[in-house]
Amino acid sequence: MTREALILAGGLGSRLRTVVSDRPKPLAEVAGRPFITFLLDQLLRFGFQRAVLCVGHLGEYVPPVLGEKYGALELLYSFEQTALGTAGALRNAAGLVREQNVVAMNGDSFCDLDLRRLEQMHGTYNAPATMSVLHRSDRGRSGALSVDSTGRVVRFDSRPTEPTPGLINAGVYMLRRDALDAIPAGRAVSLEEETFPDMVGRRELFAWQVEARFIDIGTPDSHRTAQSFFDGVTE
Repeated sequence: MTREALILAGGLGSRLRTVVSDRPKPLAEVAGRPFITFLLDQLLRFGFQRAVLCVGHLGEYVPPVLGEKYGALELLYSFEQTALGTAGALRNAAGLVREQNVVAMNGDSFCDLDLRRLEQMHGTYNAPATMSVLHRSDRGRSGALSVDSTGRVVRFDSRPTEPTPGLINAGVYMLRRDALDAIPAGRAVSLEEETFPDMVGRRELFAWQVEARFIDIGTPDSHRTAQSFFDGVTE
C-alpha cells in the first residue's frame, strides 16, 4: 500500500498575487488556515505516512508554518534553486521517494477523491502513470483529455481554446518510480506541456474518471469560492 505523496507547492501564483502576495500559493489562507493543510488532511484520512513538499517561489516560508510533522504525517521538503516546472519539481524530489509508487498532487487544487481507489485503478492499469479526471461542461481553463475504451489517454491538451464539455485533469496522479526517473533532470519540465503529451505518445498514461468535489485557488474568484468549499468536505 502506497504511503507516500509528493505535493507540488512551488508555483509563482501570478494570477493570485492581487489577493495573496506575501506567501506561496499553497499557504494562502482558506477557511481560516493554509490551503495545503486540506491536502494533508486528505492524505492522513487514507493512511499516508510521508509527504514531500516540492517548494520553490517563497518556499522558505513553508517549513516554519508546517514543520516536520502534521499529525502522523512526516513532512519533508524538496527545494528548487531555479524554477523547474511541475514535472521538473517532481524529478528534483525523486531522491526523497522510497516507494515504487507515489501519489502526486497539485498544491493549489483539491479533489475530494478516494486515494486508495486511485491506487487500485493504477494497479489494474499496470502503467507508469494514472491521472484522476473529472467531467466538466467547460474545459477552457483546465488540461483537457480524451480516453479510449480501456482508460488509456489518447490525447492531452494543456491549453484548450474552446469551452467544450469533456474530461479535465483533476490534479491528482499515481506515478510509478520509473515515470519519475524518466523526467529529464536539471531543467524546467512541465507535466502538462511535455511529460503527459510524451506519455500519451508512448501509450503510457491512463485516466480514472471520478465524481468528486473539486476546487482550485488559482484566481481571485476561485480563492473566494474556496472559502466556503470545505464546509461539505469529509473530515
